[in-house]
Amino acid sequence: MSVTTSGLQSKSGQRFTRSSVELLSSMRFAISLLVILAIASIIGTVLTQDDPYPNYVNQFGPFWADIFRALSLYTVYSAWWFMLILGFLMVSVSLCVIRNAPKMIADMKSWKDKVREASLRAFHHKGEFEVTGSRVDATAVLAKLSAKLGYKFVTRESDGATLIAAKRGALTKLGYISAHVAIVVICIGGLLDSNLPIKLQMWLFDKTPIRGNTVINEIGPEHRLTQGNPTFRGYAWVPEGQHVSTAILNQPDGSLIQDLPFSIELNKFIVDYYSTGMPKLFASDIVVIDHKTGARVPARVEVNKPFTYDGVSIYQSSFQDGGSQMQMTAFPMTGTGATGTPFGGTIGGTAPLGKTGQTVEFADFRAINVENISNGSGQNDARGVAAHQTLKEAFDERLGSGAKTSKPLDLHNVGPSVQYKVRDKDGQAREYNNYMLPVDVAGERMFLAGMRMNPDDPFRYLRIPADSGGTVKEWMNLRAALENPQMRAAAAHSFALRSVPDSNADLQQHLEESALRVMTLFAGADPSLSQPPAGQPAGMGPVGGFQAVASFIDKSVPKSEQEKAAGLLLRMLEGATWDLWQLSRAQQGEPQAQPDADNSRFVQSAINAISDSFLYGSPVYLQLDGFKQIQASVFQLTRAPGKKVVYLGSLLLVLGIFSMFYVRERRLWFWLKDSPHGSHVVMAMSSARKTLDFEKEFAQTRDAVGGALDASLGVTHGMDGQDSAASDAPHAASSAGSHDTNR
Repeated sequence: MSVTTSGLQSKSGQRFTRSSVELLSSMRFAISLLVILAIASIIGTVLTQDDPYPNYVNQFGPFWADIFRALSLYTVYSAWWFMLILGFLMVSVSLCVIRNAPKMIADMKSWKDKVREASLRAFHHKGEFEVTGSRVDATAVLAKLSAKLGYKFVTRESDGATLIAAKRGALTKLGYISAHVAIVVICIGGLLDSNLPIKLQMWLFDKTPIRGNTVINEIGPEHRLTQGNPTFRGYAWVPEGQHVSTAILNQPDGSLIQDLPFSIELNKFIVDYYSTGMPKLFASDIVVIDHKTGARVPARVEVNKPFTYDGVSIYQSSFQDGGSQMQMTAFPMTGTGATGTPFGGTIGGTAPLGKTGQTVEFADFRAINVENISNGSGQNDARGVAAHQTLKEAFDERLGSGAKTSKPLDLHNVGPSVQYKVRDKDGQAREYNNYMLPVDVAGERMFLAGMRMNPDDPFRYLRIPADSGGTVKEWMNLRAALENPQMRAAAAHSFALRSVPDSNADLQQHLEESALRVMTLFAGADPSLSQPPAGQPAGMGPVGGFQAVASFIDKSVPKSEQEKAAGLLLRMLEGATWDLWQLSRAQQGEPQAQPDADNSRFVQSAINAISDSFLYGSPVYLQLDGFKQIQASVFQLTRAPGKKVVYLGSLLLVLGIFSMFYVRERRLWFWLKDSPHGSHVVMAMSSARKTLDFEKEFAQTRDAVGGALDASLGVTHGMDGQDSAASDAPHAASSAGSHDTNR
């Protein structure tokens, strides 16, 4: 009984193994895997890979970000399930090749010379000829014709008859094998260049990613990969005049350090620009220093032109600031002082901001800024003002040519800019982006000072009008004068005297009080407005500017009179500010400004900028005066042994597909036997794929056979070679030795 049970279990196991192999090597299984890989590749292409996790939280929200991370969608090409699918695909295709390749090769080598006359008569494409010559002569003619038509053939004698079996295009079978082997080879190359070798090292040798910022020389061996690592893809940041000998390999939970067999020293980073200011060339002049020999190998690395040394390819990935030195002037944005003080720092470093307890963190510097200034007329400033647009204008922007855009571009180089953060004692920071030179905005020269509360927000720009000397000094003096109560009172008095005749002292006094009131409101010096209005974050300084005036009108004026009151107060503010400007200029020893259009526009822009300055949120405005630029290159370093394997697989795939689609196997048979008047010839022809081209080729071959026989021996009778009543019966195909060569 136990023997019987053991035998049943053995047979059951064999059936299970056979069924498993058939499933793994089946076409439906391979196609299912390919579909899953295609979907995963689409996800990996659409979804940015290997970004910091907070970026995905900001983009998708915490719920979906966690789900996507659990599915490894942020690292699709190195995910365990992606590797597993690749492995199953390799096994599936390999089993298919192992099962079918021997039969294909045997079929390719076979002459299918076991056919008989009855089998050939059952073929769909056939022909019969009665010739006057002998069978030997007819055999010689047909053999010669077969060779002329490009067929290889053999001649067999059997039962008083002669068989000529010919074939052409039999190498198409190699196309099937080559295409399937190519998939396996490409998968092997992909796995070699994937994170799998690194994952194996982490599992086998206890390598762990390092978290946080640490000096590279102090990182232990448990976080480092040796120089013999067979494959990696990392990045190296190299400032001008410095060198590195390691690459950083980003991991989902930290970074690994890859030691290199050489050092990369950056002599100079080169960037070339088009006439519009757009960059057209990034290049790095480097020196590769071999650690073993000490040899120094100079090279230039450009975008799409890497330099390869000791199996490691060095690509120009991007560039950053390498620690440029800034010379700046810090102008106060509060109080009655307007004198700037020297200030400086290095990109990547920090500097204390006077006695405020705040620090400045210098983040980035750009010597060239190509900006679209077509919408620079105030549609997006610190107040969030939006320009009015009619429905017709909105449609006109979007209708018409497909190349038309609703955001026209007017690109110009607006000069250097510096980006920094101001961090307070509580660790809260605001980010700023200031331009060194004034920018033409709607025909007026403005200094742009950007501010944002969060890294994901766009910069909103404070626009400070430039004075006749191209500086911010006059605006700074005007802002400081507005903070001074004595200057406000003197300006209000001057405005009243200038606006009302001396004969009407009561009206003059009333206008002076009203002008002083609106200036006090605008300067943020009214104690009644202690709470910030809606939309202004707490801690951004006193309530002033247009917001303070609007709050006063909302509290003090009936709804029906508010629009009229707003217009009256703004006119008084503009007039009193003109007089305040004159007093400020007099203090600086400058002559009175002429009341022309340019000066009037300066005052209006200065009022707008003062109002926006209450939202700026920084105690100082840092004006960039000079700089010493130091560039840094970001290199991508790769060791990819699978690249050549993938190239080989791609070549095999191209050859295989070309062979499968453009090389057609054709079989041709001639059965010759003696007849009373000479000899009788039965011709048959077949192809693995029945196409219109094959129908035409058969007709041409049949005519060529008839012509050759008639010219050499004479044809007494011929029959049409395509009998619609006949078909390739299963027994005929079997006797011809044909079989399905597909998976």
